[in-house]
Amino acid sequence: MTTSHRIGLVGKPSVGKSSFFNAATMNDVPEGAYPFTTIDPSVGEAYVRVEDAAPEFDEVSTPSVGYLEGDVRFVPTKLVDVAGLIPGAHEGNGLGNQFLTDLNETDVLIHVVDFSGETDLEGEPTEGHDPRRDIDFLETELDQWYLGVLEKGIERYASGYTTEDDAIEVELAEQMSAFKTNEDEIKRLVRRTGVGFDPAEWDDDDRRTLAREIRKATKPMVIAANKMDTPEAQANFEEIATDPDYEHLTMVPCSAHAEQALKTAAEAGVVDYRPGDDDFEIVGDVSDAQRAGLEQIREFVTAYGATGVQNALETALFDVLGVVPVFPGGANGLGNERGEVLPDCYLVPPDSTAEDFAYSLHSDIGDGFLYAIDCRTNRQLGKEYTVEPRDVIEVVSTN
Repeated sequence: MTTSHRIGLVGKPSVGKSSFFNAATMNDVPEGAYPFTTIDPSVGEAYVRVEDAAPEFDEVSTPSVGYLEGDVRFVPTKLVDVAGLIPGAHEGNGLGNQFLTDLNETDVLIHVVDFSGETDLEGEPTEGHDPRRDIDFLETELDQWYLGVLEKGIERYASGYTTEDDAIEVELAEQMSAFKTNEDEIKRLVRRTGVGFDPAEWDDDDRRTLAREIRKATKPMVIAANKMDTPEAQANFEEIATDPDYEHLTMVPCSAHAEQALKTAAEAGVVDYRPGDDDFEIVGDVSDAQRAGLEQIREFVTAYGATGVQNALETALFDVLGVVPVFPGGANGLGNERGEVLPDCYLVPPDSTAEDFAYSLHSDIGDGFLYAIDCRTNRQLGKEYTVEPRDVIEVVSTN
């Protein structure tokens, strides 16, 4: 059982977005170097790694969802392959309206970018394309989308629909509630931008700046620098990763092709490979050509520490979104009535309290919350205790 988080996978046509999705989920989504290969949003189950807690109790866990490899739990999360990113998507061009609707159902974004520069803005083959243009393109589309919603809130505020006592952050929080923001966050972002709290004094630049800050806060993003097994991509990455204009973004070197090849080979019993590892072992019979291909992949994963697909997922969920993995346990033993040991690992929002965690387990357990117990130390925890990564907690409830 997990708390549901949805990672949105976005990118222009032909950059390897479907390959990334397939590599992460091993689902059969059509791939192709042409626009709209993916027409409807595909939702798959990807996995993020969490160091298992059972060995600390001299136990072996038995996951009810996900799986265990060695001392690593692979915990499921939702990956949404969102279709329709083309110029003017924020104006409804192409699949734009559906694109934005699907995008808004996600909590964090992974933008797959072809760092080799071999596809232009429309996804057509080219040479020497600057990946910065792709990054800017998506951010501009999202900023324009947010700006349109922001403008409606400003207009509503100025039209007198609100009372004199209402502050602008109240109106904007209501107008932009679909972005999962609130008054306190809007107020903080208004202060950060320095535009002031009187929208009558905001010029076009002020509005764009505020819309961009709200977008960055509510739709955080990771760049999957794909096709990094090419020298062109490596040169581009070295230049862009140190460009101060992009320091607000986390960039992960990635080869979706390499990850998919290794997972396919592992399923066929050709290699021993655990997703996210920096090496693998060839254990099956392979032809000279297959061995050469695998050795080329090995050169990449050892140089970059992994294929990058697993790292991108975990960077999005743990580093950027701040999700916290927590194990429900028992102070007198980790097993449940069926003999399962630590069967669940919950992925809870950042700053969750012990009481929040209880509600994650079940609303009745949250309603009857008395206290929690740290299963490592047997220390009693109050409802305001903030859970930490890999906590093993028993909740004591009247229900």
